[in-house]
Amino acid sequence: MRHIKSLLGISLAAALVVFSSCGGKKHEETKDNTAPVTVVVATPGGAVEGGISVSGKIEAQQTANISTRIMGTITRIYVKVGDKVRRGQLLATISSQDIQAKQAQTNASIAEAQANVSTAQKDYDRFTNLYKKQSASAKELDNVTLQYNAAKARLEAATQMRNEVNAMLSYSSLTAPFDGVVTQRMADEGNMANPGMPLLTVEQNTQLEVSATVSESDINSIKKGDKAQVEVKAIGKTVECMISEISPSSQFTGGQYLVKLSIPEKEKKELYAGMYVNVFIPVTGKTTIKQNTAAILVPLSSLVNKDQLTGVYTISNSNTALLRWVRTGKIFADKIEILSGLAQNEKFIVSAEGKLYNGVPVKETK
Repeated sequence: MRHIKSLLGISLAAALVVFSSCGGKKHEETKDNTAPVTVVVATPGGAVEGGISVSGKIEAQQTANISTRIMGTITRIYVKVGDKVRRGQLLATISSQDIQAKQAQTNASIAEAQANVSTAQKDYDRFTNLYKKQSASAKELDNVTLQYNAAKARLEAATQMRNEVNAMLSYSSLTAPFDGVVTQRMADEGNMANPGMPLLTVEQNTQLEVSATVSESDINSIKKGDKAQVEVKAIGKTVECMISEISPSSQFTGGQYLVKLSIPEKEKKELYAGMYVNVFIPVTGKTTIKQNTAAILVPLSSLVNKDQLTGVYTISNSNTALLRWVRTGKIFADKIEILSGLAQNEKFIVSAEGKLYNGVPVKETK
């Protein structure tokens, strides 16, 4: 019995030695030997160039809703969304059998009226000669003249009716009003088209501009020709544009004045109508954020976006990267205001020469 207890004690001691040795190896293996990532750091600024910051959207300079002025069944739609079209190109056709029937009726009426005019003119010419020879009375000539004029009037009426029918017939063929691209298709073949109901939308995709609204307190600070920085959120691109149009009225825009900005031709690549933008218009003598305020501004390029959260990388006491979630405010040119999550004089990482993540060692560049 003593021998068995001795063996159990020896086994337990051996197991403890093995476990402690394994734990020590595991501890040694968790040491982080990752090479430090070289980073550029900065502290938040508290001043920004004076100006006006507003939101806007990229739009096509010319947009047309294609509709018809007649009621009928859509017999054919020749384009789909994304198709490029040329001015005058046939886009869709509407059933027009009833109009074609009226066209045939007017053509028959014109033929009949022309025959009546020809007969009336012969009578008029004959009675005119007879009257000159005193072989017909003035009353007979007046009656023939009246019949001739009435026949010409009926011919003119029939001709104008044909013009009206031809105009109605032209509404059954819908064509592109300018060169552009089809951006919407609101109907299909076989649907009933009603007067004024949009069937297609065509935009001039090569002629883009920025549309924004400016408040009444800022409208007097800008003028046509002023430069503006436009940040396109979707592609992270900043474009320098120029104010091309300022609306003098805010009656239909809720107290906001509509401002249009032209986009340089070389900058239109990768831009599409409907993209949202941030517009910053520098204004001399206007201070958006005062120098003596505690505003916290960081470059837009330093932000990290994950799902619905926004953050910046800071440096911990152990010289490792630490992702700090922040709440952002207004955008001023290439900077954004931090409302919470970052202290006034706290260092943050502007850029890095490697991949950043929580806990990775970092080394500030000299």
